[in-house]
Amino acid sequence: MSDFVICINNDSNPASLILGKVYRTLPDAEAESHNMLRVIDEDKSERDGYLYPASMFVPIELPEVAERVLMTAGD
Repeated sequence: MSDFVICINNDSNPASLILGKVYRTLPDAEAESHNMLRVIDEDKSERDGYLYPASMFVPIELPEVAERVLMTAGD
């Protein structure tokens, strides 16, 4: 799974997710086994992210420089 995804559906969480925005994911094998993703959303108070249905996102690959910047954003 990619470290980054784009939100394609925020119907159930419009306050926490912005449609079309790139979000960082965190590894969570158990969540993935249930078709869920652990995502760092707009509510950055939870460093471990929140679980969302994987169908709300599309995985993407970013250029290395963009990935480095986004990995350290919010630290």
